[in-house]
Amino acid sequence: MSYDLDKYIRSIPDFPKEGINFRDITTLLKDPEGLNEAIKSFEEALDGTEFDVVVGPEARGFLFGVPVAYNLGKGFVPVRKPGKLPGKTISQSYDLEYGTNEIEIHEDAIEPGQRVVIIDDLMATGGTVEAIIKLCERIGAKVEKVVCLIELEGFDAKSKLGDIPFKGLIKYPDA
Repeated sequence: MSYDLDKYIRSIPDFPKEGINFRDITTLLKDPEGLNEAIKSFEEALDGTEFDVVVGPEARGFLFGVPVAYNLGKGFVPVRKPGKLPGKTISQSYDLEYGTNEIEIHEDAIEPGQRVVIIDDLMATGGTVEAIIKLCERIGAKVEKVVCLIELEGFDAKSKLGDIPFKGLIKYPDA
């Protein structure tokens, strides 16, 4: 079944700066039907994908990743900003438009050989997802698929995924 998730997304022009058309997902999250359709869409995008655990980055990857993991009977592994996880972690830096950032995962969050899927709200430049893939691979896991609610097609983000399948549930031509 295909859902029209775009109708739940609010576009805010010139936010956070002029020329950016911000895609606001809070309007989807507050709508019970929209949220339900989004979760079902994530699950449908994973149909036929064999995996053991869902991985999601802070914070909006949590919003979609946890209910999908729960509904599909899988575990969820959070990827967080530095200093937010209490156990031993490994970290990965990645490039932003202006500068760099870093994310962390518990070093024992995923077992070597496990198959993971990554769920997030947005794929723009692909830096965050690329860093998560590197973290998972360093642990010895295999990333089977990446699914994001929104794909901004104006960036060459998919090239950072190599041969990992990707699905954007809603596609916009640019920011």
